[in-house]
Amino acid sequence: MAKILIAEDERDIRDLIEFTLKYAGHEVIKVRNGAEAVEIAPQVKPDLIVLDVRMPRMTGYEACRLLKERDETRHVPIVFLSAKGQQSEMETGIDAGAYDYILKPFAPDTLNRRIAEILAKFGIDGA
Repeated sequence: MAKILIAEDERDIRDLIEFTLKYAGHEVIKVRNGAEAVEIAPQVKPDLIVLDVRMPRMTGYEACRLLKERDETRHVPIVFLSAKGQQSEMETGIDAGAYDYILKPFAPDTLNRRIAEILAKFGIDGA
């Protein structure tokens, strides 16, 4: 079981991601924006962070850059989850330090498969 931190401002999507990942056996911590993710990540020590791109207070890109600058969180893989699928958006996410980019809308089984692949790649026990 992995500990996954999710930052998503839309409650319905946040709840869907939580349900999907908990169903796969993961522990899920939810926050509403990038600023909360940056604040809580060092405390909860997640194995993986999932960030929406467009959020109030701090975008996913800004949060990713800050998380990658900190010693406590720079090693944690970050995945963007966004409806913005343009190549330039994806490149911005990778340039900010993200490992991967998953597009919304997503099928729950696809999300779980991609998360499992990422966890395995980083040697994190995902189940």
